[in-house]
Amino acid sequence: MDIELLRDYCLQKPDTTEELPFGPDVVVFKVRGKAFLLLSLDTEDLQFNVKCDPDRAVELREEYSCVQPGYHMNKKHWNTIIVDGTLNTKQIKQMIDHSYELVVNSLSKKVKRT
Repeated sequence: MDIELLRDYCLQKPDTTEELPFGPDVVVFKVRGKAFLLLSLDTEDLQFNVKCDPDRAVELREEYSCVQPGYHMNKKHWNTIIVDGTLNTKQIKQMIDHSYELVVNSLSKKVKRT
């Protein structure tokens, strides 16, 4: 997966916006104003942070060296994924989907309706 495919995949999700709230080096993809993926633009390898169920996060970190505790994030709920060829595109998309769904499910009913 390359950066353009990652960006396109995120932007096709309903109600997703792309923002640069931390400056030009980090793209944040949000659903209804809440972040589900942070994409670093200043690293040698493509890497991004996604939200993850805490138990699943631990399992993924133990299974894949390219899945690490979320850099500059709450390490219980976020993983950093380094795209180094270890994970295939399907696995990466599943992690993005999981993050998006966690955020959508955490939205209040009021926010979901607007």
